[in-house]
Amino acid sequence: MELKEKLVAVHPELDAVRAAAGEGPVYVVGGAVRDLLLGRGRADLDLVVVGNASELAAKLGAEPVEHERFATAKVTIGGHEIDLATARTEAYAEPGALPEVEPAGSIEADLGRRDFTINAMAIPMGEPSKLIDPHGGRADLDAGVLRVLHPASFIDDPTRALRAARYAARFGFELEGETAELLRAADLDTVSEDRREAGLLRLAGEEEAVRGFALAAEWGLIEPAPDGLELTARTAELIADGPWSLAEDRARMLRTMAMQPVGRESELVDARPASPSEAVELARRFDPPALVSARVRGAYWLDEYVREWRDVKLEIDGDDLVAAGVPQGPAVGAGLAEALRRKLDGEIDGREQELEIALAAARAEAGG
Repeated sequence: MELKEKLVAVHPELDAVRAAAGEGPVYVVGGAVRDLLLGRGRADLDLVVVGNASELAAKLGAEPVEHERFATAKVTIGGHEIDLATARTEAYAEPGALPEVEPAGSIEADLGRRDFTINAMAIPMGEPSKLIDPHGGRADLDAGVLRVLHPASFIDDPTRALRAARYAARFGFELEGETAELLRAADLDTVSEDRREAGLLRLAGEEEAVRGFALAAEWGLIEPAPDGLELTARTAELIADGPWSLAEDRARMLRTMAMQPVGRESELVDARPASPSEAVELARRFDPPALVSARVRGAYWLDEYVREWRDVKLEIDGDDLVAAGVPQGPAVGAGLAEALRRKLDGEIDGREQELEIALAAARAEAGG
């Protein structure tokens, strides 16, 4: 299948863009081109306009979200989000600073500011069978190589080094020799803590996050916590599916395991609960990430908590106690807590026994 057919098949929303752009110089760039050539299907769609991206966004009939500093806009077409950017050049006043942006007069000038050759290719909307590849990105894709565009790349933006770890882990690529030397001199301390943290979270969000963190450590970009890489691998396996699944917070969990020493969850690791009710009382004082952290560090009793005990519920509720004459207040909570404790420990079963135990405990709490 030719480049044009691939592009149309993977990104049908580009028909609307092409109609709105007319003869204007608009290009598909970056990851969308890279993944198209790799046969990986959809990627985030970035378009560069040599001119004014906001004007094209307006023609597309959408309310653009504009970012003036970087001359970009965002539109949604057919349920697909598209980032539009005005072609630009960048200059860095000092290492790690945000770039100073100027409009570029050509797509080649815009591509020259990018991080790696594999991300510095473009497909013109008006000529979708053509690949613009001024830096040899396609050859590096075929060779499985990550190569920066210029020697100051990691000085200008050290977070590109973390991106290198992401791409190397995701695609199984190797660093080109000179790029490897330049990367090892990258100094992440020259960028803000927020930008470093964002880079680590993106790395943690990769499917191959464990490999990414291992590479970042090998390259001297990060200093993992003691046993952090091993714990990260065990965490990724634990939360992949089943009762420990933590898909909604996977990236933050993996980043924490790689970089952060053990904290309060050591209490869970050291604990030896004597009963299910004691285990539940302790475990409920911690949030899910802390429970995961404790489990991979050896708190295996938490498996039963997650699989069985945390979901145990009473058949009665506070309304049942109030209807039986217990006054609203702490006595109701005390009665329900005692019934749940006894149920967890297998001492009672069924609604009638729950109500009997709860009423006795509630009345004792209320003073008779």
